[in-house]
Amino acid sequence: MRRDPRLGAHMKKMGRRRPSFDPRDPFHALVGAVVSQQLSTKAADTIEGRVVALLGGPKNLTPESLLAADQAALRAAGLSWPKISYLRDLAQHVVDGKLDLHGLKHKSDEEIVVAITAIKGFGRWSAEMFLMFCLHRPDVFPVGDLGIVKGVQQLTGMKRRPKPRTMTRHAEAWKPYRSIASWYLWRLLE
Repeated sequence: MRRDPRLGAHMKKMGRRRPSFDPRDPFHALVGAVVSQQLSTKAADTIEGRVVALLGGPKNLTPESLLAADQAALRAAGLSWPKISYLRDLAQHVVDGKLDLHGLKHKSDEEIVVAITAIKGFGRWSAEMFLMFCLHRPDVFPVGDLGIVKGVQQLTGMKRRPKPRTMTRHAEAWKPYRSIASWYLWRLLE
């Protein structure tokens, strides 16, 4: 990143490590976004694994199977009652046709954010993670992500956590690859 020498130096220091955004089924990705809210990656992975196993494996993680699942069993797998409610609302939106998961790839980033945040329990952060990690959109900058906030703070040497407006202004230099810059900011904290 020639337009930001500090980020460029960090990228160079990391060497050959590059971001990998594995393709995921859109429904599975959104389920993962709910499960991971306010949890460590390890805890979220464990709970998601239990939920997927409860439903019969990754191929059986469907809106229909989630709606049919015993809610007490989902709770025993580690989901909170609110997250169970959010997942059921997601599944119902898909079943009712209110959310066309496969049609999302043809929409703008902001249209996707609006569609996803219409579902109970999904905020802008969840929609942005979906854009980055499922649809592989190259220019997403999640200013509400604590890792990104801390990454910008560390990269720029700010004493206080930057405000979203400051972060957005700073990230202008990274357009149109702010998703990639975000990945490097997360790695900066490792």
